[in-house]
Amino acid sequence: MVSLKDIAPSAQNNINTQFIILEKSKTTTMEGQYKCCLGLVADETAAVNFQFWQDECEAFEAGDIVRLTNGIFSFSHHNNLVLRAGKKGKIEKVGEFTMVFVETPNMSKISWVRDPNNSNKYVQQGVPSASMP
Repeated sequence: MVSLKDIAPSAQNNINTQFIILEKSKTTTMEGQYKCCLGLVADETAAVNFQFWQDECEAFEAGDIVRLTNGIFSFSHHNNLVLRAGKKGKIEKVGEFTMVFVETPNMSKISWVRDPNNSNKYVQQGVPSASMP
């Protein structure tokens, strides 16, 4: 299992982690057929925005502890950096309410750039200050 502070954007479904859902937005319908909603999730090292799709929107709620298998951390259709199960991944509820977590840093708000030594990897360019909106 990887800690949220150690994830980086990638085009591969290779993230196995566990987190607690802190909050979830209202479900929206895209193109008249796809349901999605965003959530803020965290573990003891960092937080990240998580994108729920279709039935996942109703299956999970704030306070649930979730295990993600073969997840992906990449840009969504709205160009937001989100963690999600994707087509190859799986999320499952493994508990509720009792988990140590932190809300900063939010890995979705970090600026990422391609690694100059390896174009298949991203590295952190900078972390926004607490005073930024």
